[in-house]
Amino acid sequence: MPKVVIYLTRTCPFCNMAKRLLDSKGVSYEMIDIGNDRHAWAALEEKTGRNTVPQIFIGEHHVGGFDDLSAADRSGQLDQLLRA
Repeated sequence: MPKVVIYLTRTCPFCNMAKRLLDSKGVSYEMIDIGNDRHAWAALEEKTGRNTVPQIFIGEHHVGGFDDLSAADRSGQLDQLLRA
């Protein structure tokens, strides 16, 4: 299974929903809290073109935020990414 990384903040409800979805699939992931780090926010925005959290990566693939993760789950794409 490829490495899964979630960029998040501790107070973000969508971050918690993303973690719950991944937990329900038995996926382990690395959490990177960028809540108090302006430089990390800027670097994440540069990398993704987005300035919201969560931002989820599976391997080198940028899934996006919670809505993107949820859509990937509904379509079956998430399972494919996790098997890659």
